[in-house]
Amino acid sequence: MPRTALRICPLCEATCGLVLAVDDGRVGGVRGDRDDVFSRGFICPKGASFGAADADPDRLRTPLVRKDGELREATWDEAFDAVAAGVRGVVERYGPDAVGIVLGNPNVHTMAGALYPPLLLAGLRTRSFFTASTLDQMPKHVSSGLLYGDALAIPVPDLDRTDHLLLLGANPLESNGSLCTAPDFPGKLKALKARGGTLTVVDPRRTRTAKLADRHVAVRPGTDALLLAALVCVLFDEHLVDVGELAPHVQGVGELGAALRDFSPEAVGDACDVPAGVIRELARELAAAPTSAVYGRIGSCTVPHGTLASWLVDVLNILTGNLDRAGGALFPLSATDKAPRAAGPGRGFALGRWRSRVGQHPEAKGELPLAALAEEIDTSTVEGEPIRAVIAVAANPVLSAPDGDRLDKALDALDFMVSVDPYLNETSRHAHVVLPPPPPTQAPHFDFALNALAVRNQVRYTPAPLPLEPGRMAETEILARLVLAATGMHGAEPAAVDALVVEQTLGKAVADPRSPVHGRDPGELANQLNGDGGPERRLDLMLRLGPYGDGFGARADGLSLAKLLAHPHGIDLGPLEARLPGLLKTRSGKVELLPEPIADDLPRLRRALRERAEGLVLVGRRHLRSNNSWLHNVPALTGGSNRCTLHIHPEDAARLGLVDGDPVRVKGAGGAVTAPVEITDGIRRGVVSLPHGWGHDRPGTRMAHAAQDPGVNVNQLLDGSLLDPLSGTAVLNGVPVELAPVPAARS
Repeated sequence: MPRTALRICPLCEATCGLVLAVDDGRVGGVRGDRDDVFSRGFICPKGASFGAADADPDRLRTPLVRKDGELREATWDEAFDAVAAGVRGVVERYGPDAVGIVLGNPNVHTMAGALYPPLLLAGLRTRSFFTASTLDQMPKHVSSGLLYGDALAIPVPDLDRTDHLLLLGANPLESNGSLCTAPDFPGKLKALKARGGTLTVVDPRRTRTAKLADRHVAVRPGTDALLLAALVCVLFDEHLVDVGELAPHVQGVGELGAALRDFSPEAVGDACDVPAGVIRELARELAAAPTSAVYGRIGSCTVPHGTLASWLVDVLNILTGNLDRAGGALFPLSATDKAPRAAGPGRGFALGRWRSRVGQHPEAKGELPLAALAEEIDTSTVEGEPIRAVIAVAANPVLSAPDGDRLDKALDALDFMVSVDPYLNETSRHAHVVLPPPPPTQAPHFDFALNALAVRNQVRYTPAPLPLEPGRMAETEILARLVLAATGMHGAEPAAVDALVVEQTLGKAVADPRSPVHGRDPGELANQLNGDGGPERRLDLMLRLGPYGDGFGARADGLSLAKLLAHPHGIDLGPLEARLPGLLKTRSGKVELLPEPIADDLPRLRRALRERAEGLVLVGRRHLRSNNSWLHNVPALTGGSNRCTLHIHPEDAARLGLVDGDPVRVKGAGGAVTAPVEITDGIRRGVVSLPHGWGHDRPGTRMAHAAQDPGVNVNQLLDGSLLDPLSGTAVLNGVPVELAPVPAARS
């Protein structure tokens, strides 16, 4: 019987509400949910192709276990027996640090990916932990940790109320937003302009977002931190600094001005290729606007000074009085956040509590650089054991991390590898066990991480539109069993994992005098939890103890899972509001404008005033119908303008004798690739661009459509040696490359 079902889209960070037309266990048409309290009917091409992505015939349906060198279908019991034997064997022989955990971006788009990997990490007690964050967003976590004492306290631009928005290295008309959860980001930018606001975009490419801007500044790639430092310098020079109501909660304003006095617009103009007069105008406009917000993303993070650039974004918002202010940049309050704490000093944020074994890279937020994974596996000539086993959850670092060829070889030499992935892709093909989660229609959805980055406070939950097919296993159960198998409890009931979390969480809550359940019986509270299984019960627990929760009866109008289920299109919790100083966890209890690690890195930024790469430099690019390496196996999302081509300016093409469509060899420190040329004046001279996520030409994968037009892996041009030292983030943009025409084949 045909019917409709609701589902929050898991294919990018916009988290749009979808209405699925379901018939005979399959999704037909998809449209935006006009009643969704957050997305209001907006849908992009990815969401419209949800049904095709969900029904991809190349999705694995059963576990695979390697036998006699080949991956073969196996039962779930056989698969987890192999996981327990493989992982525990490595731990018992070499210790827990010999097991590496690798998490990919899709984990933030599933309930299972939010609830269970932290338990896996805690249970294994390994320091060999890597995620995609060190390929895109770790600089923002580090700068937030240093400024506010909490690496997860990330302010987002108040898009609906700001008068002036400055975007750096961000292209939300293609990406739909990043570290800023905002359905219909394009509509919000157009609304900004319609109400008389100003949009400025800083980007070496004239992207779709830049075309919408009132001003496009084609900065030289990799110099974002210099440009931002110059803007700060102007604010001090021209007496435009006004932190406003933040004044009692900020320390280090004077020291900051002295530390950045060398970065005048005249000093940085040549390095950035931005005239000093333009820089001064930008700073004056920010200061003069009734409200303004500065927002930087991947293009300003994946560069040599990514953490400094991320820090300076917030510094500008602070110095203009626009942090924690309506129309500026505010901190969201998610329904599953911990209830706000009382203002006062906290534990602070520490960097470099341990270092990687080979490159001695400092940890950041408990993570080591993903770019260092290969050397941690294939290098055994230093003290300590190399990584001998890898647990990869929704991760494809062979394509997403630098020097995939080296990592390819390293993974092939592991004693054991388990991959939780719906595809046999460039990374999972190396696994000894592949555990495939079901398609999205067979899983419930709640955005734990992305709601904490949303431009409006709201809460939504969609149960699974379709039941699990016979032979499938829920992703939550897969990861719960993985936790048990990897931590020496193989064979225990997976429900025990959730029950233990509930018990521990309630035990802490009833002992906390500030908790609404202080002094109550945790067993009695556990009996009140609702939900179909452990994951829903944990969600109910987090909602009820959260900042909007019912506190198990303490607040009659508060949130619970039952209340959320009664509102299938979500519950609007209102616009973002000021949260300082309550969320600060620094040792001083204030915003620390010039923390020591930042101050110690400024001499490196000063040296960049005199540095300028010769020749061409490479930047990446995003496409609306793509998301990293996930979606290239969906025919509706490839082809047309979503192609793996090298963008180059007409003058550079003419100088090199290149014609549109010609193959060109691109060489970097990590290797070379050959891609077709696409000549466009949408990119500045001296810069070329290749998209991220392609290179589906390795043998042993099962992604038939992606393999037909595989493209090239842009990250193969990198050798992994260039990292932002504070965050360990790979430098993916602004790297030197050499181009050479490919001679025509002789007939």
